Parts: sequence; C-alpha cells; structure tokens
Amino acid sequence: MRPEEKLGRELPRYREELFDFLRIPSISAQPSHQDDVRRAAAWIREDLERTGFAAELVETEGHPVVLGEWRGAGPEAPTLLIYGHYDVQPPEPLPEWDSPPFEPSLRNGRIHARGATDDKGQVFLHLKALEAMLRDGGSLPVNVVTLFEGEEEVGSVHLLPVVERLRDRLACDAVVISDSNMYAPGIPSLLLSLRGLAYFELRVRGPARDLHSGTYGGAVVNPAGALARILSSLHDDRGQIAVPGLYDDVVEWDEETRDAIRTLPFDEAAYRRECGAEALGGEEGFSTLERSWIRPACDVNGIASGYTGEGAKTVLPATAMAKVSFRLVPDQDPERVGQLFRRHVANVAPPGVRVEVVELHGGHPWRARPEGAFFEAARSALRQGFGELPVLTGEGGSIPIVPAFEEVLGAQVVLLGFGLPGSNMHAPNEWFPEAHVEKGIRTLIHFYREAGKAPLRGPRGKDPAPRS
Repeated sequence: MRPEEKLGRELPRYREELFDFLRIPSISAQPSHQDDVRRAAAWIREDLERTGFAAELVETEGHPVVLGEWRGAGPEAPTLLIYGHYDVQPPEPLPEWDSPPFEPSLRNGRIHARGATDDKGQVFLHLKALEAMLRDGGSLPVNVVTLFEGEEEVGSVHLLPVVERLRDRLACDAVVISDSNMYAPGIPSLLLSLRGLAYFELRVRGPARDLHSGTYGGAVVNPAGALARILSSLHDDRGQIAVPGLYDDVVEWDEETRDAIRTLPFDEAAYRRECGAEALGGEEGFSTLERSWIRPACDVNGIASGYTGEGAKTVLPATAMAKVSFRLVPDQDPERVGQLFRRHVANVAPPGVRVEVVELHGGHPWRARPEGAFFEAARSALRQGFGELPVLTGEGGSIPIVPAFEEVLGAQVVLLGFGLPGSNMHAPNEWFPEAHVEKGIRTLIHFYREAGKAPLRGPRGKDPAPRS
C-alpha cells in the first residue's frame, strides 16, 4: 500500500499527536518556559527515532537543536535538509484568546493553538510525511537530515555556530522549509523573498524618579514626550523611513517581478477588513503587497511609560521605553541599520534625557533563485497536493538562518508553506486549516519523491551559492 493510501486511517492519530505537540508551551522568549522548550525538543527527537531516524539533541548556549539523520537512500541519492523550529511566540494578551493558547481546539475546520501554523504544525507535516514513507519497511528516495531549532522566535542567535560546526553532517543538495503561508485558500505558493530584521529596544531616562506633574511639569523634560518625539521622527509625510542612509543599500526590484506581483489576485478591501484596520498606508508609489514583501518597513512594536492603570495619576515618568523593529530587504544589513538608527536617535533626542538603543536581535534579508530541479519538484508537489500550480510570492517576515544556509552549506533553499493568510501568527487565536494536515503530508510525500530524481550538485557543502 502506497503511503498516501494509509493517510485516511491515520488522520485521527495524527491529530491527537499534533495536539500533544501543541500543548507544550515552548516559549523561547520567556526563561520560565526553558524546561518546556526542552520538552518540545525531546518530543521531536522521540518522534524521529520511532520513525527510524538517528536523532539527538545538540546543545547550545541557549535551547537545544534537534538533529536527525536518515541516510538509507545511499550516496548516489540527493540529500535534503529539512529545517523548522519548535519554539513559539508568547501568547499574550491572554484575554483575547477564544480558547486557551496551549489547549488545542478544533473549530470551523481550524486547529486553534499557539504554534499551530508557526511553526509546530508545519514541522509536524514533515515528521508525518517521513513516517508515512518509512513505516512498514518503506523507504525514501532521498537522504534526509533534519534540523529543528528552539530559538527562531528570538533570532536564532545560537544556530549559526551549530551549522558551521556540523557543516559536514549537514551537507545537502537542498534545504526545504515550511514556515510560511500559501497566497490564498486554494492558491499554493513558493516564496520568492524574505525580509530581514533589525530589532531594538529604545530606552529614555529623565529625572531620577517619577515626579508630580503639577510641581515639575513644564520645567523637567518628560521622557514619555521625548520618546514620542523620537518615534514621530521615524517616518516622513510620504511614508518613507526618515532615518538618513537607510535606503542606500536597497536593491530595486526589476519590473518583471513587480508586474508579477501586480497580477496576483488581491482584494485590498478584504485585506483591510481581515486585519481590522480603518485604512491602509505606507510608502507612496508602492502597492500593499510590495510594501509588505519587497520594501523596508519600520514599526513600533510596544511602548511603556508612566502610569497606565485605572483612573488618573498625575505623574511625570522617570523612564520611557519602546520596542522598534526594521524589516529589511536586499542588500540591507542589520548591523549597518543599527548604526544608522543610533545616529538618528542621537540627533533627534531632545536635551534633558539620556537615550540608549539596545539591540535585541536581527537577521539578513533573502531573495530566492526560482529555478532548478528542487524548485521544480516543489512546484510539482504543490500542484499535486492542491490542484493548482503555485504562484511566486514574498514574505514580509523573517527566517534568520535562511541566508546562512546558502552561504555555509552552498545549497539552494526552497520554501513551501501550508498556512493561510489571516492565521494570526504571533497574535491571539492562531490557527491552521485542519484540511491542510492531510494535504500538506500528501504534498510533502510527492516532493520527496520528485526530489529523489534531482541530479546531485557536486561535492556537498563545498561550493557556496552566490547571494542574490
């Protein structure tokens, strides 16, 4: 019996296993969940071992990496590296969840839980596709190395040293990642680009302590007001980021790519309604999709200062803080963006306060090479699984390790995701379409088969692919 024919009878078990995985609150950003993050890593390792992989936890200075290996296809077969992450975003604000974030629930054909789409649900699809092909004495047409990390949501700060140290064991012909959305229901997609990230905490300090705003207001510089002044300086009236020099390294996209983006079916009104915004905005001269995919962005991710409780308290706060992130496009560099941001903040901060810019984490942008046998294998697999050829799309978010895979391993990266727009990644009520559990597994089985037909690209890990 072919693996696809077994899926129907296995789906109830798959759902229970996925729910068990999603119940683990593997929040990498919160030290109180350190044991839970390790528990999620152990869950993957045990699942790989049951499937027939040699699997281990590779320790880092942070959370462990799960390394799995199956090399039964032999040295003449291609090798795939499957990458994903088992850590999740914090679930706050908790009151906005319709059901507890770590108690998975099925409602209206959607699996609701933190990590359902990003990225536990999609990691699970690979685990079960591999299992389906290897069960009952089965085999794979490719050698497979798996690399699942527990720090993607905090910048993958300890993963690159692991990749460099284990370069020989990770040598592969292609890297495959499922950590993104399809373009729309029924319209699968392959990713053309990822934006990078430069993330900072902006700290402003004024007086030595909170002061009475009647006694001192108007005479002492207010850190909250100073912070507001700095934040208001980050954009100009045309929606461009007003940090001098920020656009110097931006590579303009060719008109063919921009035309392809413009031809995608896109309902701007529906997009606005889906995100609950009164109106859309951004950089003049670019469409909504271009602003989200191929242009830099700057956002204030959080602000805190002064009294925010119920009722009034007339206080002049001693401190103010904001989280500020920049989304980057080729060929912007997060370190240089940090230098430009610090210089800008120093120039616009008013006298009377002390300002500190603290770097939290970052990652480089990435642009795909949509060609070659593995890319075509992904196209064929998505067509097989969803009945439509995939469109090429961009992704406004970041997967920090992707550019490093190309540089260190010299392997092409292929990103095919199974989430849907509006799945509330990083937000309350995250969900994954239940139907995509079966469709995703079927798609990946077909992808592994097609990838097995690809020619080897030469000495693995020896010839880094050029940066696009």
